[in-house]
Amino acid sequence: MDYLQQLTERYPQLIAVKENINTAFNILSESFANNGKLLIAGNGGSAADAEHIVGELMKGFVKNRKLPDSFITDIGKIDTGIADYITPRLRPALPAISLSGHNSLNTACINDIDGNIIFAQQVYGYGKEGDVFLGISTSGNSKNILYAAGVARVKKMKVIALTGAGGGKLTNLSDVSICVPETETWKIQELHMPVYHCLCLMLEERFF
Repeated sequence: MDYLQQLTERYPQLIAVKENINTAFNILSESFANNGKLLIAGNGGSAADAEHIVGELMKGFVKNRKLPDSFITDIGKIDTGIADYITPRLRPALPAISLSGHNSLNTACINDIDGNIIFAQQVYGYGKEGDVFLGISTSGNSKNILYAAGVARVKKMKVIALTGAGGGKLTNLSDVSICVPETETWKIQELHMPVYHCLCLMLEERFF
């Protein structure tokens, strides 16, 4: 199913970023195919978007993902009771972590170091070559997102920016920038959701 074509038919203003969405999809596909993971960060409503994306990738979105037969066999060898419960419920995942959700670590960074370093600290700790960092910033100038993107580049990760028109400084640190054509924060956020839903649909179609 051509989810990207459906997206631009429903949101014609996103035709301008169609190729960049497809590039982001290819970056994510390559990472997941090579056992990489996705780290996502955003502030405010964009932090909620980061959590939303993780939910779609980790649990399943529109498909009823099936466990590999090898896993079903192996879990049966561990414990039949556990296997009977897990097998019909567990779903294969595309590994993604929202960096906004670790309260103890984040508040420790705020109290002990500097709140703007929170996401960079996690990218440094979690990230490795072959992983992807997705920075969501409506302005493209959020300092904590910029610092995290800089660390990601040093770690030889790919960086995807999801921003508003213009893209801000984040575009200079990104392998691809999806700059939706709006300038007001709430309007930018309204377009971010269909963009990342499309990416999640495309990834699920690719891998499951």
